[in-house]
Amino acid sequence: MQEKMKQYIRSVPDFPKPGINFYDITTLLSDKEGFRLALDEMAEYVRSVQAEKIVAVEARGFVFGGALADRLHLGLVPVRKPGKLPYRSISEEYSLEYGVDKVEIHADAIGAKERVVIVDDLIATGGTLKAVCNLVERLGGEVAGISAVIDLSFLPWREKLADYDVNCLVSFDSE
Repeated sequence: MQEKMKQYIRSVPDFPKPGINFYDITTLLSDKEGFRLALDEMAEYVRSVQAEKIVAVEARGFVFGGALADRLHLGLVPVRKPGKLPYRSISEEYSLEYGVDKVEIHADAIGAKERVVIVDDLIATGGTLKAVCNLVERLGGEVAGISAVIDLSFLPWREKLADYDVNCLVSFDSE
């Protein structure tokens, strides 16, 4: 499955800056078979952990999260950058390589003990996803799992997300 999925993902050297190899999912999204295959695999995982909602991370996580929520007849909860949600929200700050960032979720988006799967396109350092896990747990929800298309296995996300069940469709082990 990994090799088949890799054929749909374009590698763009030196983007967004020299020395970075960007794994581009737009080629996966634009291919009807590739996109369907990714959603099939992610949906199987979401079903297996008996999720009640999908929590999607801005912005590329919205593409997969929205499609999965519709396909599985689940609610969709968006996690956004600060100031983008119209109602009362809670936020979580996390560290970046150089500085900090923050994500927000509506304060009433997840009920007590509600099982969710957090969906994004890629796992790199794990900082964003750990912050989202913290938000879900602060609202009383349970992180049933995390699902992403791409795992950048050469980056140190495993320690941050060690307490969670993580499902990735394809792994890249070098920059």
